[in-house]
Amino acid sequence: MASCNPSCCDGNFEEADKAKRCSVLDSCMPLPLPEEVLNEIVAKAKDYALLHGAGMRYRDKYDADTLYFAPFFLLPSAFPRREFNRVIKLQPIVNILMHRIAHDHEFLKNALEKTIQVDSFTARLWNIYTTVREEGIAQEVSLGLVRSDVMLTQCQAGCCQLCQTPPYVTCHQVEVNTIASGFGHMGPISGAIHRYVLGELRKPELLHHLPENDALAGLCGGMISAWEAYKNPKAVIMFLIEDITYNICDQRFHEYEIRRQRPDIHVIRRNLTEIAERGHLTSDKRLIIDGDEVAVIYFRAGYEPGHYHSEKEWDARLSMERSLAIKSPSIQYHLAGTKKVQQEIAGPGVLKKFLSESEAELVGQLFTGLYTLDRTAEGDRAVQMGIENPDRFVLKPQREGGGNNIYGAEIKEVLERLKDSQEREAYILMDRIRPPIQQNYLVRPHQQVSLAEVVSELGIFGVVLGTSSEIFESSYSGHMLRTKLSSVNEGGVAAGLGALDSVFLFD
Repeated sequence: MASCNPSCCDGNFEEADKAKRCSVLDSCMPLPLPEEVLNEIVAKAKDYALLHGAGMRYRDKYDADTLYFAPFFLLPSAFPRREFNRVIKLQPIVNILMHRIAHDHEFLKNALEKTIQVDSFTARLWNIYTTVREEGIAQEVSLGLVRSDVMLTQCQAGCCQLCQTPPYVTCHQVEVNTIASGFGHMGPISGAIHRYVLGELRKPELLHHLPENDALAGLCGGMISAWEAYKNPKAVIMFLIEDITYNICDQRFHEYEIRRQRPDIHVIRRNLTEIAERGHLTSDKRLIIDGDEVAVIYFRAGYEPGHYHSEKEWDARLSMERSLAIKSPSIQYHLAGTKKVQQEIAGPGVLKKFLSESEAELVGQLFTGLYTLDRTAEGDRAVQMGIENPDRFVLKPQREGGGNNIYGAEIKEVLERLKDSQEREAYILMDRIRPPIQQNYLVRPHQQVSLAEVVSELGIFGVVLGTSSEIFESSYSGHMLRTKLSSVNEGGVAAGLGALDSVFLFD
């Protein structure tokens, strides 16, 4: 699949041109497509996407009765089978790692003690955690619906001597998501779109390159396992949702899949304000809302400050954490997913605290450079690195949901402003991953379809269920692929920055 060739390594090109030629993956089909073929297949693919639930609500002109198809790429994107299989096999270990971190109070405390002094949102989460911990955690069981996001690291100019290496080196982890790890439906449906497209292009011989993806069934199976662990057949699963849900299909198809697997389980949807106004805890800490006892809470909101409009929403979050309901995530899981904790995990020898030596070595190979910005000599060096070479890094605050990271010249501006301030401890610095480029057609509503240079980010789902002393289940549960224009920094689909995609495996 690599378009790299020996001529790019023989010194006949400028270094920049060598890098570009050494960092391109071929598409699964010769491009560009003939115009008449492109027009016909795009129209078919749009219909397929809409009619199979790849839909979202408009952000700029919200209408509960109107959907548009989520942006997607027309063809699946090339991804090396070796790396795909590697991160799949690692996911159960990543699940266990996050579970053990979430249940290690001293590690969380040491990792976050400086961050909570300067980041008010993380501080509020920490206060809830310490409150329920001091009161005595009512529900020992936690459900982790985890997603580990990785990107391929591209070959740099000159490293593929005589093309002995492909135009990528390995996968590196971008982050681990422990709250609202979405696209369990959108991941599989993206693959279904591409199976349809390749069929319509009369390329059935390519279908075996698209791996099976049971993310929706796996994630919902995790929620059902948690519901069973609660041991009340009349209790419900509650989805905690935003006030307005734009990514409606992804959420609703989780609900429908639970109903498909277990028609006896009822799912309700409530936001923080509704829980505050209509929910209550019983004397034995059962969470009741509108007469229903809640067995499992699946968070699709609560991960950013804007979801909490007043103190009553924070009170609702505290009530949920105090309750017997099994949370995905529990407050300690939410904290384990912060950027600062992930930076601390990457420190020398830290993984061995939670994993065996062999497991720690395997997981450690996923990490790229992560640097503290604490007010220490080490943090001072990282600040200076970011100021001197901002294009090498990404500056990350303690936020989820896409669109929060800082890139390029803005890193220099922010670090110069914060270098003498304690506020810098609310961020971490990470090596910027440079994935290989490929070409694909971006399909967006009301826009002309165009062939573009793109890069991809693979999300690997995992389910983990257990207590502080015992893990009942840890499994790989499917995947998703988000792709964006190579000229764009952020890539969240729900945030309008990326598009749906699926993997086309090659050897």
